[in-house]
Amino acid sequence: MRWLFPHRMLRNTVSKPPPCGTLTPVPTIDSPILQPYELFIGLRYTRAKRRNHFISFISLISMLGMGLGVMALIVVLSVMNGFQKEIRARMLGASPHLEVVADGGRLHDWQAVLDKVAQHPQVAAAAPYVAGQGMLSFGQSVQGVMVRGIDPQQETAITGLSGKMKVGALNDLRGGEFTIVIGSDLARALGVKVNDKIMLIAPQGQITPAGMMPRLKQFRVAGIFEIGMAPYDNSLALIHLNDAQKLFQLGDAVSGISAKLHDIDLAPRVASELQGLLPPDLYANDWTHQNSNYFRAVQMEKKMMFIILSLIVAVAAFNIVSTLVMAVTDKQADIAILRTLGASPRSIMKIFIVQGVVIGIIGTLLGSLGGIVLALNLDVVVPFIERLFGVQFLAKDVYYITELPSDLRYREVALVASMSFLISLLATLYPSYRASQTQPAEALRYE
Repeated sequence: MRWLFPHRMLRNTVSKPPPCGTLTPVPTIDSPILQPYELFIGLRYTRAKRRNHFISFISLISMLGMGLGVMALIVVLSVMNGFQKEIRARMLGASPHLEVVADGGRLHDWQAVLDKVAQHPQVAAAAPYVAGQGMLSFGQSVQGVMVRGIDPQQETAITGLSGKMKVGALNDLRGGEFTIVIGSDLARALGVKVNDKIMLIAPQGQITPAGMMPRLKQFRVAGIFEIGMAPYDNSLALIHLNDAQKLFQLGDAVSGISAKLHDIDLAPRVASELQGLLPPDLYANDWTHQNSNYFRAVQMEKKMMFIILSLIVAVAAFNIVSTLVMAVTDKQADIAILRTLGASPRSIMKIFIVQGVVIGIIGTLLGSLGGIVLALNLDVVVPFIERLFGVQFLAKDVYYITELPSDLRYREVALVASMSFLISLLATLYPSYRASQTQPAEALRYE
């Protein structure tokens, strides 16, 4: 035991016998920092030898609980990041980063507005478009659609629709030929294929002796696209800009100007700058404003899931508290012996803090490693589970996407690991303080 308590660490020792009638103070070990014996005993207490294997079992459960909580938190945050990234990419693959629209949906002097928008340094490309609602009819099937009139050559520089074509090409839209490109789900619902003739019904009708009659025009299906998002694949129809102007009786006017930006994160600032340059009857809307409700909901859900799953880590921390309380009760005699050998209350407290922190660190490391591995291989694990049990987690007709994406961010991993370590450290304070208050005489009375 001499290496455990070296003579130079003792204080309050007396060099001569004390006078008669005085009490000799018990020498204590001055330990302003963690001493080797404190670390050694704390590590030794993490596992029971012969007397109480139950404490060792509870320690193992605490480590596993901490690891499970950390792993679940990392995986869920990665999945939610993946959802947000994937849906944003798919949304912007079918819609522009920024739009300039006019009151009433008619922009007459659109060439001047187009030049003004295109001159902004952050705008990579700009083009006019026509937007309206209609109905597609084929045989006995009828589907409501969002009709968008575009210039195929200019649209290629703004959205990624040209790369989403399953059959045909976006350039097959030609003005005056009344061709149409529709989504894969919409084509499946109508039962049409390329070169079939379908009827497009526009709400802008004509007044006849029989009353208001809707405008009907036959279009030839020139192509089918698949974006991977149900709202676009089952309700979006593309026609040529000139055909859309005729169908919706706009003349030379358009619905607005669409633009692609160099940096999509600067879209709100660019929209604000353009708004100051445009007439009062024109409005600049960026993609964050158009989908603000969705992205706010995702952020709120992410925060709530972080709070809820943090409770798993908190439950594991309560297991650490119970483990240390039982360890303190079980080691009363050992604590008393250490105190009589000169260990200070602070040293006793550090011993049990080491025991709890070791449990927390091991659990945090296991959970972090498991969470990183699972988040990086989620595209393999989830399909395997779906095939194994014959289930589908994401139905295409319910969710925007059918695959479970994952976007692991190591900054969030560090945040979760730090939070777990802090919780495990706080969980050790009360049991350790209780151990430091043990009185040697009381603990050894019945030993």
